[in-house]
Amino acid sequence: MKLLDLKYKTLIFLLLIGITSCIVTENIKQQEESINLSTKTISSDTVKTYLGWWVYGEGQHIFKDELTLAEYDLTFPNENMEELVELYVSVCEMEYFPMECEMKGILIGSILSVQEFEILYIQGCGE
Repeated sequence: MKLLDLKYKTLIFLLLIGITSCIVTENIKQQEESINLSTKTISSDTVKTYLGWWVYGEGQHIFKDELTLAEYDLTFPNENMEELVELYVSVCEMEYFPMECEMKGILIGSILSVQEFEILYIQGCGE
């Protein structure tokens, strides 16, 4: 009798695991579909141009907006970050040196996701 109970319990346990894994897989598919839909809604209307200063130091990229003087953390989803740091340091010759830029990107809260950028002028002290 105990052997029969053990078989039923094992069978029920395996069925529950199978059903749970199907539900989790379905939830993941729905999340992926919603992510795809949300990225499709980003249009050129949401990409805006910002003028200001890009500052890099200790692994953090910051942008200070010229109009509002608000500061935003920068992300560069289309760029290689190591090459970007090399570019910044080669142009500014040191960290924490403001570089005037035109950033085209999407502002999400306090994070500016940069799609394109152009270096306009390098701030510095005169000799």
